Formats: sequence, C-alpha cells, structure tokens
Amino acid sequence: MSMVNRGEFMMSIRRHLLSLPLLSLMAAAAAAAEGPQAPADAASDAGGSGIETVTITAQRRAEASQDVPISLQVVTSHEIEKLAATDLSTMNGYIPGLSVDGEQPTQPGYTLRGISVSDFGIGTDSPIGIYEDGVYTGKTGGALMLFNDIQRVEVLKGPQGTLFGRNSAAGAISVVTNEPGDTWEGDAKARFGSYNTQYYEAMLNAPLSDDVAARVSFVDNHTHGWLRDAASGLRYDRDGDYGVRVQLRWNAPYDTKVRLTYEMENLDQPARPAIGIVPLPPAPQTPPIPAQPSTWISPFGAPVQNDVVDGVESRRFDGLTLRVEHEFGFASFTSITGWRQFNTFNREDQDGTNRINLYFDDVNIEANQSFSQEFTLAHKSALADWVGGVNYYYDRADQTSQLNLYTDSIDTVLNNTGLLPGGIYGPFSAGLAQAGVPISLLGDTWQENMINRGFARAYAAFGDVIWHLGGNWNLTTGVRFTHDERDFSWYNPPRIAAQLDASLATLQQIGVPLPPFPFGQNIEFNTPISTNAPYRLNNSWNDWSPRVVLDYKPVPEVMFYLSGAKGYQAGGYNALSVGAKYDPETVRNYEFGVKSELFGRRLLLNASLYYYIYSNLQSLNLVQNGNGSLPEYEVTVSDQHATGVDFEAHWQASDGLRFNLNATYIDLTYKNYTAPDGTPLTGAPVGEPLWRLAGGLDYLWHDLFSGDLDFTLQDAYTGATRCNADSVAVGGCFSNANFSVGGAQNRTDARIAWTSHTRAPVTVAFYVNNLFDKQYATGIATISEQTLGTVFTNITAPRFWGGELEVRF
Repeated sequence: MSMVNRGEFMMSIRRHLLSLPLLSLMAAAAAAAEGPQAPADAASDAGGSGIETVTITAQRRAEASQDVPISLQVVTSHEIEKLAATDLSTMNGYIPGLSVDGEQPTQPGYTLRGISVSDFGIGTDSPIGIYEDGVYTGKTGGALMLFNDIQRVEVLKGPQGTLFGRNSAAGAISVVTNEPGDTWEGDAKARFGSYNTQYYEAMLNAPLSDDVAARVSFVDNHTHGWLRDAASGLRYDRDGDYGVRVQLRWNAPYDTKVRLTYEMENLDQPARPAIGIVPLPPAPQTPPIPAQPSTWISPFGAPVQNDVVDGVESRRFDGLTLRVEHEFGFASFTSITGWRQFNTFNREDQDGTNRINLYFDDVNIEANQSFSQEFTLAHKSALADWVGGVNYYYDRADQTSQLNLYTDSIDTVLNNTGLLPGGIYGPFSAGLAQAGVPISLLGDTWQENMINRGFARAYAAFGDVIWHLGGNWNLTTGVRFTHDERDFSWYNPPRIAAQLDASLATLQQIGVPLPPFPFGQNIEFNTPISTNAPYRLNNSWNDWSPRVVLDYKPVPEVMFYLSGAKGYQAGGYNALSVGAKYDPETVRNYEFGVKSELFGRRLLLNASLYYYIYSNLQSLNLVQNGNGSLPEYEVTVSDQHATGVDFEAHWQASDGLRFNLNATYIDLTYKNYTAPDGTPLTGAPVGEPLWRLAGGLDYLWHDLFSGDLDFTLQDAYTGATRCNADSVAVGGCFSNANFSVGGAQNRTDARIAWTSHTRAPVTVAFYVNNLFDKQYATGIATISEQTLGTVFTNITAPRFWGGELEVRF
C-alpha cells in the first residue's frame, strides 16, 4: 500500500479533528466514572433503559456493531417503519454520508462519502457495492428495490475491498432480510394516504416440521402521482411496483443449515417528467441558441408538457439465493450461491416541451444476468478470529441506448448545430408542395441505436484475521486478490425511419431528385467501425486490496481504532463512445475513530476522522463539443481527495425518551482534474456539501388505553452544494431571479402510532413526510440545450401524509 504525503495528512488532521480527541477523552472519562457495568444483554433488557445492541455481519462475522472498527450506520426495520420508507431513496438524508436518488429507479444514483455512481452504461460498474444477504446485485438496474421483510441495512463507509470485493471502493450497502423462524407468525399492513397512496405488506412464517420452516412475504406500493401533465392530464412521479419473496430453511443433519430464497419484483410506472424551464416563443419558432439562463422560469408551478411517445419505466427482477452453512470442528463453512436477472425499459422525455419540432426522447433498454459463488471458512479463538474464502462472479449484460426524434426536430438540430442551416425536411417539403407533389417529409419518426453487449468475470481470494494481542489490543490484517476479465462490443446500425424511407422511395420512383444528406445516415451514433458489425474489445486486470486495523479498548465501553485500507474498481468501457475504455480506479483510505457506550448504554457516541485519495475516478459528463456536432456523454477521469468526519450520537434520556443525531463533514476537492471544456479544477471543490445532518427524537408512552403510544419526529438537513467553475455547466449549481439549484435542503417527518397489548397486536398510525412541504429543484438537465434550445429540471416530492393499520399474529 503506497503512503500519502505525511505533511498533507497531518494538516488535514489539524484542520478537521480538533474536536475528536476531546470526544475521545470525554468518552473514556465517562466510562471510567461508571465503574463496573452489568452484562451487555442485561443492560439491553432492563425495561428499555439502555440502547439495544445491534448484531451485524460487516466483517463476515456476527459481531456487535460497537465492536466493529469501521465507520458504519445501521438502519433497522423500526427506523424504516417510522419514516414510512419504501426503499433507500425514500430515506434520503437520514443516512448522512449516503445520498440515494430514486428519480429513475432503474438507473438510481448513489453517493457515499462524496463518491458517486457513474455506471450509465453496462461497460462501467458502481464504486458502491449493493448486497442482499451476501449476494452482489450487479448493475444499478437491480440495485434499488422495495423494502420487503427487511431486518436491517448496514451502510459501511470507506473502501471495503478486502471483504466485499472490487465494487466497493467507496463503501458497501448490505441489506439483510429476515430468515424463516421456528414459530408461527404473520403480519399484515395497509397504508393509505395523499395522492391515493396504497401500500400493502404481508408476511407469513410457517414451521413445516422440527427442521423445516418457510417464510413468504409480499409488498405492493402504488400512488396516483403528484405531478400532472398540463396538456394530456397524465400523472407523473407515480409509484407502481410490487414484490414477492419466498424462503425455505432446512436444519439439515450434521450441523448443516440450508436457506433457499426466491424473490421477484415488478415495476411499471410513468417515466420521470421533464419540467421545461425555457420560455417558449410562439410555435413554430424555437428557443434561442445560445441559452439565456437569466430568462429561465421557475419549475414550481410551471406547466408540465411532455409528449414522449409511450413513456414508461419498467423492470422485472428475479433472484435466487442458496446459502449453506456447516460446522466443522476447526471452522464454520459458508457457501453463498446467487443468481440475478433483470430486464428494464425506460423511455423518457428529454426536451420538456410538447412541440414536435423540439421533440427528443431517449430509451434505455437493458437485460442483465449474473451468477456468483462464494465459499468461506471462519473460526474464532483466543488467539485470533479469522475468515478466508474464494469468490467467482459472472455477468452478461445487453443494452440498447436509443434516441427518438421527428424529422421536424431533426431540422431544428441541423439548424442549431450549424450542420445544415434552416434544416432540410421542412424546406424540401415546402418545395414539393409548391411543385404540386402531395408528399411531406415532416412528422416522420427518426430513431438511432447504440447496441452494447458486455461479459464480465471476476475471480477472487481473500483472507482476514483479527489478532487478539492481549491487553485489550486487536490487530486486523487482511488482503484480497482479484482478477477481472471483461469483453465489450459496440454496434450502431443505420437509423430507423420507415415512414421517411417509404416517402423517399416514392419520390425516387416519380423521378424527384434527392439531396444526399442527411436522409440515410445517423447524426449521433455514426462511428464507421461499428456501423456494419459490432466492434469488440477485451481486457483483464489484477489487483491486491489490503487492510490493516489496530483497535484498543482502555475500558470495555470505549474502543479506539486506526485503519488503512485500499479499494479497487475494475476498468471498463464507455457504452456511448466506440472504443473508449478506462483503467481501474483505486482509493486509499486512512481513518481514526472512537466508539463508546456510556452510562449503562444510555449514551452512544461514535466518531471517526478519515482521509482518502481516489485515483482515476471515472465520471460521466455531457460534453458540448462546440464544433457543430451533437453533444456526447463521455467518461472523464479525475483524482480526488477528501478529509472528513463522521459523528453519531444516541441518548436514552429516560425509559421513554430517546434523542439521536448523525452528522458528516467532508471537504472533497479535485487533486488533479481539467473539465471537458478546458476549465482547470485542480484544488476546486467537487460539489459535495460540507455538512449533512440528521436527528430527532422518539417518545414512548407505556400503558396508554391498553397499549403503547410511540411518537417520532425526525429531521434531515443537507448543506448547500459546493460550486466550482464548472458547476453551472453540469447543472449542479444555478440561480436567477426565479429559482435556484444547489442550495441547502431540509426535510422533517413525523409519525404517531398506537399498538395494543392484545395477543395479536394491532397498530394504528398516522404519519407525515416532508411536514413543512419544502420542495427543491433537483438539477438542470442540459442534454438538449445546444441542439434544441430546451432545458428542463424536476422537483422533489411535496408533503405526503397517510394512515396505517397493521396486525401481527
């Protein structure tokens, strides 16, 4: 592992961690003042007097979260419930350090410690690994799923390459579901609310024999949508998905446990809307080029006018997981076999208008199938706790990136880019009309496709040992070797314009002379080497990803740790740029932290300081070439570094009252980068807000009307985007007299629930999400700015409220 510049690292510590030693001393002093404590289980069972212990598997071993020397946050099923959350994106803001954008659930956006997902195409991977029950979900098309019978979500911050592999350079998110139990139980929940929200959840756990148990769960989430198209009346921002999970657990002979899981999810809803913010001149005039941002109108209250043909976002996901555990005398053996398959279709408006001469939509069609197999051995002893294993991963992905226009909007593109001033189809049709020829070339569809196919294989072996050094010291050493192989191809066949071709054939038959351009060729996807047949590349990479952690407990309730770890992301390809490949990404992270449970586990204080260098980070950017051609999505490469602090506090003030606070601070800047337009950004902020905070309170009234009343009030704050000289160009920062993008955001949620003391408990709840009805513009989309003169955005959800009824039996 290479070393960072010592002076740079020490300066970062001095600037950002003056408060952490004070916190550490306070924790140690408080723990020493407590004297002997009750055993951990006793404290958690003392009538709710202490904060419960959460067992996690972040290090491939079952451990109490406070004993794991990693900066992490655990989201329990109770926290999911009190926010009426349906997936990780609906909890956005409540896990500081993690941002999840679910505007397009088949292409979600994840950011962890400032590192964002950029796998727009199947040639790239996410640097944030998403796992469910130990199985990597593959591409992001299957990474944002409905919460369905979830036990907990573990968010592991910083590189987790040693234990989780190549796709966790920025961190890992591990979703753990409930497994079948040995008692009969069931649960049924219904939620109804604003915008005709209808949410249903059901679970049945059945012990079929002394050794066999089954568990079936179902979830359905539908809303009518809160945004309406001004012309068509179609409702946008509408949810429409359901999922099923079926599990079978067998306690087999000879200390063996087998767990087989099948799950399915089906999503079918309108694609995300595009709210046009450019004032339109009377038709058929087009907006001015270059753009005039000072005139852009506010998206709040602006009419939504989308004319995308058959706009929809859909996904079918299927998965199988087989987990086998066996106890040998010398170690515990685990085998995890995973198969995943999904198909997505996402066709959305890209111009924010309903005018045919400005029409532009794109489609992402994706099919992905993956298989993984992992074998591990683990053992705990007085000398060391160790785990070792091997892993194999394979996926095959097919993707079609499609552009759809009309000949009317092709004319606008040709004129605005200077390729053919005035266009051709309109003027030519006008000439035909003057000549008495009853054929028009306007109103005809035009489609271009980039077709990609990718194969990926990864082989890995890893080992991780926690050495018990004595005197409450532990040393963790681990390393993972990964070999990656990738095969990728591009194919951009000639454009599809059946009606136009039929008209052109008729004109040829009657002897009308035709100009050669651009009737038969692509405008956007026009690389010659991949027009007649796929163009193919293949590459392979090797990597060693180590980690070293030293932790010390001066008293049982306080742990200090110091760690260094490397993360690795395999190289790949730009799906929209033929022949474009990139090298692997690496991150080196150094961290110092403290974890503590004080005053009989009534106060939990955790904090960590980290510094990382991320090398060769790939990001997808829309590049305006400025040479008369259309803008293109290109992968750009940068080096980034960050210093940050994570802080977590939970205080059980009384048996019924609990306060919580989570906060992150990160100073993320470019270490070496020049923007695609030539703007030097070395030393400039990347865009990640300095601060993210989430906190609130829970209060539980016992024995109220033969039940318990539980009230929760939570708030999430995200600081303003740190703008740089390129922020406006990429849509991250913007402000005029009408609205702004990139400012601080705040969200408040509340819930009150009463649960009966009956044998089959009944819960009645009322909740409000976004209590103060705050909405924000999500960014400026400029994909059609230089070609059609159109710019659009979307806005966050308004206030939602509803009621809930749940019965457990």
